[in-house]
Amino acid sequence: MSQRTYNELWADAQLELSRLLTEEMPAEPPRPQRDRVVFFQRVALLYVRYIQIFRHLEEAYEMMIHPQKRRVIRKTLDDILGRVLELKNEMVDKEFSEYHYMDDVLHDLKLTPSQLEIPIPRYFLSEQSQDFKQRKEMLMDILKLVEVPESVDPMMAKDMTQEEAINVIQVAERARQGRVRAKLNKESRNLSRRHRTEPAGPAAFESAAICIQKVWRGYIQRKRTKIAREEEMIFLGMAMEPKYLEPLPAEIAARANEALLRAKQEEHEEAYQKALETVTNQIREMEGHDMSKTMRSQIRQWFFECRNMTGAFPDYPEEEDGGSALIFAEKTPQQLLEEIAEKEEEESTSKSKGKEEKKEKGKKEKGKGKEDEEAEEAGLKMLPSAFLSDLEQGDKIFVDYWKTRNESGNFSQKHEVELIKEEKRKLIEDEIRVQVDEQMRQELAELKLSVDKDKGGKTKGNAKKKKGSKSGKKKKKEKDLTADRTLESLCQELAEQGLLKQPKDVRLQDYLGDYSYLGTTLRQNDIEPMPSLSDVRQILSLYAVLPLGSQVVHEKAPLIKAILLVGPAGVGKKMLIHAVCQETGATLFDLSPLNTAGKYPGKSGLTMMLHMVFKVARLMQPSVIWIEDAEKMFYKKVPKEEKELDPKRLKKDLPKSLKLIKGEDRVLIIGTAKDPQSADIKSLCKMYSKIILIPRPDYGSRLILWKQLIKKSGGEVTKALDLSSLAKISDGYTPGHMVKVIQSVVTKRRILQQVKRPLTAAEFVPPLAKIDPVFQLEEEALKNWYAKTPLGKKRSKAAAGKEEENAPAKGKDAKKKKK
Repeated sequence: MSQRTYNELWADAQLELSRLLTEEMPAEPPRPQRDRVVFFQRVALLYVRYIQIFRHLEEAYEMMIHPQKRRVIRKTLDDILGRVLELKNEMVDKEFSEYHYMDDVLHDLKLTPSQLEIPIPRYFLSEQSQDFKQRKEMLMDILKLVEVPESVDPMMAKDMTQEEAINVIQVAERARQGRVRAKLNKESRNLSRRHRTEPAGPAAFESAAICIQKVWRGYIQRKRTKIAREEEMIFLGMAMEPKYLEPLPAEIAARANEALLRAKQEEHEEAYQKALETVTNQIREMEGHDMSKTMRSQIRQWFFECRNMTGAFPDYPEEEDGGSALIFAEKTPQQLLEEIAEKEEEESTSKSKGKEEKKEKGKKEKGKGKEDEEAEEAGLKMLPSAFLSDLEQGDKIFVDYWKTRNESGNFSQKHEVELIKEEKRKLIEDEIRVQVDEQMRQELAELKLSVDKDKGGKTKGNAKKKKGSKSGKKKKKEKDLTADRTLESLCQELAEQGLLKQPKDVRLQDYLGDYSYLGTTLRQNDIEPMPSLSDVRQILSLYAVLPLGSQVVHEKAPLIKAILLVGPAGVGKKMLIHAVCQETGATLFDLSPLNTAGKYPGKSGLTMMLHMVFKVARLMQPSVIWIEDAEKMFYKKVPKEEKELDPKRLKKDLPKSLKLIKGEDRVLIIGTAKDPQSADIKSLCKMYSKIILIPRPDYGSRLILWKQLIKKSGGEVTKALDLSSLAKISDGYTPGHMVKVIQSVVTKRRILQQVKRPLTAAEFVPPLAKIDPVFQLEEEALKNWYAKTPLGKKRSKAAAGKEEENAPAKGKDAKKKKK
């Protein structure tokens, strides 16, 4: 498609975004909604509409080559992702569940379930900084060096006894003799066939011809019948034509055009960066002197106007307040003086009022408890957003600069110099203003000394006091225990200890699963549905991939520091962690209790280990810290066989390190647990703010898993393979079980035999029967455990209708306690 098409796609998405912003920010604030279901429907509708806008903008961003437009769209994309996460947080708070079912919303908007899923932005990996790429290359080299000693043959690593060596030699010799014997037998059979040749008569020739005719006619008829059936299925629309299974010439040409667009994007970006430097230098050389001269004259004029009006020279605005930018605002000197005086009065009175306000707050907090509860009961409101103002500003930029811009002369879609000048002129003005402010402060001090000596001394004293008060507030900094070591040495040590690992090459889309089509129906009938694997994939992309991939989203969206994945063995918990690392380019650390056992002994060693891991994680961010078998860290009672490993070693220190993670640190802790019942639930829930329950796959997910996994292993899915029956009888089996079964059935030899003997469902049943499935009792135990978590308790109360009944009771109990 042409650039005009993508410009129109951008304009349509911006139009829909402006409509959404008018709905979210009306002139009059909306009244609180008392019906929780109606409120959730409104939030869900906004959520789905934002996702559709994001999908259109992401496509336009990837295909556009105009560098300035791409920057505007990129900013909007990050803000939309942040708003989506805020709406997701709203739905979790109001519905008391991590999983949501929006079948009715999809039906109203005429969308498919696939359009509800957020695509992973491609620019997460394609637009990484050069420093980040260099650090990743350094890390890859270290991991390759560390992996060399691990690849030694285990047979050569241990000493063999004489009996074991004799057994190995005997097995090899018997195999050799068997191969020689088989070869001799084959040769003898061939010789015997040659000697059996007898003169054939006319009857033998006729019978041979009839036999050949039967085989040939049967083969031809079966082939014609097969072709006729395929043509009939294609005619009925139940099968696809073979020519559409292979890439068409138009599709190949489209891919080639995409590659050309990528190259043009890089060329235009390089030209844009060079233009930024040249335009900045030109403005600084040509207009810098005039800017500073006009600023000085305006500031001097302001000095004397204030002197004439008030009889004294004013105080120069502080740099934190904006400096001379306040003077250049459209205000009279009297208004500026009043503003400065008000700020000084507020600073002086804030200290005296602080103590009184604390006392009054302490008294009012107790009395307001009941009022807050009544206000919450009166209705539900949307939480304040950190992204709506930025989205509104981005929409204004689009309307002002790009919506009606005539680009008939910019066919190649290169950068526009005038926009660069407007942008850089403001930045250069800010740079020059800082220099001018320093000079004019000195000039003002000299004027005060020469004319108003007494007042100048007082202002100096006040300024010193202010500086002293600011310098008195010092924050404690974390001690750097490895200040004398380089990043490379730290990475090498962590890799040698097995704490820094290379993630496997899997993607989030490889975690297969179908959409849950009965979720809304079951909830309407007061039945809590089990989520599908598609829902789990969507949750991980929201909570892990999007915040780790975008710095803006991670800083301003609701902060998630730790996630716990709970589910039976084989549901794909490890795969999800590796997929998150691959989608975001994150560094993977392993702090599992079994992996850290015996490493860095003692309290000082434990402190050093955590310090090194979190320091490297911040420097190599985005980073994922994986804790396998996270329940072992919070054991109620440590089993005897694991006491030597000391699995509770990190119980106290890891939560302390977790508190040091801030919004600018793209570091995420992900724990996996298959037996959470053995852990202390309070400590576990305190450590992990988000707990995601991963179930065994349902029928739809199993059908997709069997089909795709068999194809991935080299098998062919034909009509002889009854996938529906196979998915039905594999109820309770996890994706890990299916992979084991497929690996045992679809071997190299079986792949070669598929031409004559296609795969059947009966071949997968015997190996499947040898594996114990996840029984319903185990799944019910996990559901009961999840019901004891904070979010699970809220959900069970809301389902039972006890939430509204308990609220006034608490108020009465509080009154009795006060009396």
